[in-house]
Amino acid sequence: HRLVSIHCFPNGNGRHSRMMADVIMTIIFGQEFFSWHQSNMVAPDEVRQAYIKALKQADKGHIKPLLDFAKT
Repeated sequence: HRLVSIHCFPNGNGRHSRMMADVIMTIIFGQEFFSWHQSNMVAPDEVRQAYIKALKQADKGHIKPLLDFAKT
């Protein structure tokens, strides 16, 4: 989850982080990629708010909400 905090780009850092999470899941762990709610997380809606909340929880060491979000 910390990749999202690097901000390599002026825009698209979250998309890059989610893409890399999917690459790691499929190539390194041989698992299916995450669904990430199959949503546009750029739009300021409830899904994005839930994603940001899960990221903040992960920053505090509570990774489960982010994993749960990614899997749904």
